[in-house]
Amino acid sequence: MENFEAVKRNLEKRHFEVYLAKSSDDARTLALSLIPKGSSVTWGGTMTLHEIGLSDALKAEDYHVYDRDLVPPSEKQAFVEAHFFSDWFIMSANAITEDGELLNMDGRGNRVAALIYGPKNVLVIAGKNKLVKTFEDGVRRVREYAAPKNAQRFSIATPCKQCGECKDCLSPDSICAQFVRTRLSFPAGRIKVILVDEDLGY
Repeated sequence: MENFEAVKRNLEKRHFEVYLAKSSDDARTLALSLIPKGSSVTWGGTMTLHEIGLSDALKAEDYHVYDRDLVPPSEKQAFVEAHFFSDWFIMSANAITEDGELLNMDGRGNRVAALIYGPKNVLVIAGKNKLVKTFEDGVRRVREYAAPKNAQRFSIATPCKQCGECKDCLSPDSICAQFVRTRLSFPAGRIKVILVDEDLGY
């Protein structure tokens, strides 16, 4: 399901600010044009940000970049809390429905917390592989594909880490503690979405 124009219109009906990009390079250039120089910028766990080269591009320009990946694990929570109210928070989405809702699964909750409240602006960058037809399709994508794939990246002990499939576990290491359905951007325009005509991230 790659009808970007229809998804764009439906997101805009829900008060998201939406942009279309043909490639990773276009998405990176567009993101940099949206974020004013001098802004404070941070992000959650997102493969897409790194795949399009945006993290390096931000560090090379005149931005106050707070990269949680550069701090030791013991300091990460304090670092995230200290920069929670940055001007811009960058993330992807686990799924975006055709009618314009964002779906995200999270463990600790820092990523979805920032999506909901805190940073002045949220920039969601999502490849065409994140687009789904319905809410139910999105839930399946998140639980059966995105969460197991993300679990493979972490030093955790969950069933999906071992077998690559969701077992609806109650593990203390679960990265599926929070499931957030964002049906509107509030305030209007706070959440910006760049839809990229490439497969990116999980």
